[in-house]
Amino acid sequence: MLTRALLHSTVEACEPERLWKNPTLPFTPRIMTREPFVQKGASATLSLAYDGPPQDFRFLLLPKATMLAVAAAIEPLRIANQLTKQTLYTWHMMTEDGTPVTCSNGLRITPDQALAPLPQDAFGFVCAGVEPEKTCSPAVLAWLRREHRHGRSLGGICTGAFALARAGLLDGRRFTLHWENQPGFVEAFPALTPSANIYEVDGRITTCGGGNTAIDMMLALIEKQHGPNLAIMVADMCIHMRSGGKSPQRSAHSVAIGSRNKSLLKAIELMESELEDPFTNDDLCSRLNISRRQLERLFKRYLGQGPMAFYMDLRISRAFIYLNETNMTVAEIAAATGFANTSHLSRQFKARYGTSPHSFRRAWS
Repeated sequence: MLTRALLHSTVEACEPERLWKNPTLPFTPRIMTREPFVQKGASATLSLAYDGPPQDFRFLLLPKATMLAVAAAIEPLRIANQLTKQTLYTWHMMTEDGTPVTCSNGLRITPDQALAPLPQDAFGFVCAGVEPEKTCSPAVLAWLRREHRHGRSLGGICTGAFALARAGLLDGRRFTLHWENQPGFVEAFPALTPSANIYEVDGRITTCGGGNTAIDMMLALIEKQHGPNLAIMVADMCIHMRSGGKSPQRSAHSVAIGSRNKSLLKAIELMESELEDPFTNDDLCSRLNISRRQLERLFKRYLGQGPMAFYMDLRISRAFIYLNETNMTVAEIAAATGFANTSHLSRQFKARYGTSPHSFRRAWS
């Protein structure tokens, strides 16, 4: 089990060769102490003028929490500290009673503390995973309600929204949770509608869909607090291509493949093959040998939107990739994704990502 003592100091064994030659020698490890939350990196650094207090995060691990999502939330914080050589962030693990918790993969994590009041400016995240409807206790709900009354910032990672909903903290809020658990969530809380986006920030409530979406959520928080340059470098260190908060958790291909509908799969294949000069509805119907009504019904049944709206999303997503990964001009990208001019592309891009193509590129240059 990893303890914070091990995380906060490096235990270096005596020379293995010396022990092998003389196994009767006592083993006396040498402890190399260092700043608890700032590790030494290889070469990447970023100078940051900041002399304020660190932002504290407390992660409440429920039984069967998803370790991938927890790690994805913590690592960007660690990397931000490492790059700047400053304690910008601190983090601690909690469980309900302070005893180790078993994650969904069977590994046990030893926490730093039991449930306790959050420091005034701390973020508190509920980290859940499988069977979230069974792992939230009355004590956890009482803690969430108390912290919310005291004005603390709270959130849910993966299926943590179940606990937030049970505590009554999601009414009238934008929020999300892992897509696989959303149908069950809606059954349990019919008055609440989760977002399909990878993360949501609504006032003092921040949620994400689990997996590596926690990276994007934390990058957004890092950018808000310390600017885009640090967020960009942290993303690069994670080898992570950043997505906007309005990006969906599931790809349309995943949904379409799950449907096993040959006409739908063929329609998507045709759309992806021709983004520069998009097909019309009539073109697609002719090639698929189905009626326009059938085409509309297929897309709305399986993908929740009409074929042209889906086609537009494909083109905007491709424009995002070109902006992010090539040196093409905005005009060239507009032409390559089937837009008559840059103004049309800009309107659609801003509606999807909340910023214009030019502003997006400047922020990442």
